[in-house]
Amino acid sequence: MLMAGVALASAAGFAASAHAADDKTVQMLHWWTSGGEAAALNVLKGDLAKEGFAWKDVPVAGGGGEGAMTALKAMVAAGNPPTASQILGYFAVDYAEAGKLGDITSLATKENWAKVVPTALQKFTTTNGKWDAVPVNIHSVNWVWINKAVLEKIGGTEPKTFDEFIALLDKAKAAGVIPLALGGQPWQEATMFDSVVASTGGIEFYKKAFVDLDESALKSDTMKKSFDNLAKLKAYTDPNFAGRDWNLATAMVIKGDALVQVMGDWAKGEFKAANKEAGKDFLCYRFPGTDGSVIYNTDMFAMFNVPADRKAAQLALADATMSISFQSAFNVVKGSVPARMDVPDTAFDICGKKGIADVKAANADGKFVGSMAQNYAQPPAVAGAYHDVVTKFFHGEIKTSDSAVTELVKAINAAK
Repeated sequence: MLMAGVALASAAGFAASAHAADDKTVQMLHWWTSGGEAAALNVLKGDLAKEGFAWKDVPVAGGGGEGAMTALKAMVAAGNPPTASQILGYFAVDYAEAGKLGDITSLATKENWAKVVPTALQKFTTTNGKWDAVPVNIHSVNWVWINKAVLEKIGGTEPKTFDEFIALLDKAKAAGVIPLALGGQPWQEATMFDSVVASTGGIEFYKKAFVDLDESALKSDTMKKSFDNLAKLKAYTDPNFAGRDWNLATAMVIKGDALVQVMGDWAKGEFKAANKEAGKDFLCYRFPGTDGSVIYNTDMFAMFNVPADRKAAQLALADATMSISFQSAFNVVKGSVPARMDVPDTAFDICGKKGIADVKAANADGKFVGSMAQNYAQPPAVAGAYHDVVTKFFHGEIKTSDSAVTELVKAINAAK
């Protein structure tokens, strides 16, 4: 495993110059509790341990991070914030605007992070030019993960369009295999819908609807068709999908009980933790109709305002997280790609190499867009309204795509 030696040497410099009474504990709040996620986090724990920093875990299970954000709110309100918290998009912006985050600009300037981190991500890691969070990775949600042996057994090939995807799922169904592994939780269904909308209308339509919140796009026939396409996918889930955790759905594909999962690339961490090899045991494709575009989210560590005696540990954590060697080692295990554009793809498998190339190309072509479901296209209130409408439609509480579009516009307008 690569170790963050060079950058940690400078982190050690911060620590060495710190006062002897400094608290050398890094308290980290996160929701990385699945096998692949825990393995990825261990890379950082190991790097910091080498520099004499103790790791104090504050794990709050729940794949979408809702429970963790509730726990974080309570800690901050009690005046006892963690050294850092795993955080998504606009949640970091909210804490920054409330004056709750620390300032790591001196380190960011010294290490020239602004040159290597995509501008889109810096919107969430800086406030008025001040760095107060670090991006750990770039995840993207528009992936499908396929069990290769099952695909070969049913005589399937890579689907390039939505219609070909449906035909492939039909083949799996006819062969008695669960076609689509899904966890029926609002954030998972909304995450899949991100890809469906981009596939149905194209990435410019996705941007118009979800980034610009253009009402004509939100209530358009294209959005109705997107909901109709989502409804088609429900027919390929198994009867027990409701409430299932995302990693259990991934396990269904790993075991060959299901053909495919539509999920962000954190799913790849589960394949890796199960000793499965990309290209040999499983295949990764962009969701049909979205190749060339990347619908991203990024896990970030928000750096909270902590007392002076905890700042050396915080700077060491930030420095270690942003080192090239850590960004490679961590993301190889996590399934994501580095948040720095200058990390070589040498250590990555074929899915990781594709992910890195896709991010660079999409970033250059204006096709690198935030995930609505994952709080990167819009703030949490709007994303929550989106989750609510999508899940009600998927579970039959909203009966038609016409009604779904009406409810979506109403919910987003109320949440804005």
